[in-house]
Amino acid sequence: MIAMALANEPELLIADEPTTALDVTVQLKILELLKQLQARLGMALLLISHDLNVVRQIANRVCVMQRGCIVEQASCEELFRSPQHPYTKVLLSAEPSGGPSTNPAGAPLLEVEDLKVWFPIKKGLLKRTVDHVKAVDGIRFSLPQGQTLGIVGESGSGKSTLGLAILRLIGSQGTIRFKGNALESLSQQQIRPLRRQMQVVFQDPFGSLSPRMSVGEIVGEGLRIHGMGTPEEQQTAIIEALREVGLDPDTRHRYPHEFSGGQRQRIAIARALVLKPALILLDEPTSALDRTVQRQVVELLRSLQTKYNLTYLFISHDLAVVKALSHQLMVVKQGQVVEQGAAREIFAAPQHPYTQQLLEAAFLAPVAVD
Repeated sequence: MIAMALANEPELLIADEPTTALDVTVQLKILELLKQLQARLGMALLLISHDLNVVRQIANRVCVMQRGCIVEQASCEELFRSPQHPYTKVLLSAEPSGGPSTNPAGAPLLEVEDLKVWFPIKKGLLKRTVDHVKAVDGIRFSLPQGQTLGIVGESGSGKSTLGLAILRLIGSQGTIRFKGNALESLSQQQIRPLRRQMQVVFQDPFGSLSPRMSVGEIVGEGLRIHGMGTPEEQQTAIIEALREVGLDPDTRHRYPHEFSGGQRQRIAIARALVLKPALILLDEPTSALDRTVQRQVVELLRSLQTKYNLTYLFISHDLAVVKALSHQLMVVKQGQVVEQGAAREIFAAPQHPYTQQLLEAAFLAPVAVD
């Protein structure tokens, strides 16, 4: 995309959210590339972004827009040091902050031992297996009730594959115990009652909700599938779930396209919450949202965990969000765990070079003290 934009040697390059969908290490490489190209070609760069860390690293001047108007503009250093407009102050304070919920760790809810997901590489006329792509290779962990395990790594490191394997949505080898039940030994019929207690919130709040269903139908779908309650009781549960995530229950007759990205993600959370699960897999739930909405979703997830003693498996490449939610942290590279432990300790003193690289790329590396 960058090469195509530079083909005609422009004097101005407009970069519209060029790093939004990228993991932190690729994001850093793209920023460095843009800086190098700008210096070499002498072109002006107009960067559009909701990621203030990106803006801070690359911009000379910053304009802050609200509702189609520029409400403040200044040099980058001045704006970040001394913002004047209330909206600018809101943006600068919107970085997810604080720590995870203070829920005490309960008994192990989810235990994983030597989990493997290998995809065969087949070649030749007879399509013989010559090797394997080891998407998940020997991962193990124990997650207590009421806690959050953050799983971080670059794109392609195996994070989402790990989540799908734990939920038994793809085949795997190894041991997965949920509430003491060995999931790998259960048939699909036997595992179905447990699925109600294991829910998932996906990355894309636009693609994960059916445009043909109303919000009420989306949130209540699981209730109908699992046969939970009468129609009247289901409606009551839907209304309560929407209230829990901060949405007006009267909007349940509307359709997803009538809501913002943040509201759609709240609908997705309500869909998971309505079944009263013990475990929720959060697969990049904030990556498509701007920082102010991200913070609101993080605070919502934190409050729900405190209220219902929920257990989260939180997959993300956004380390600021992971830091704000996770009790434990697992760093995954090429399907293997390279560092694992208490999130606070790893963020304060990462041991593995790959973890250090991720934190540096996210501008979260601990400051060295002489």
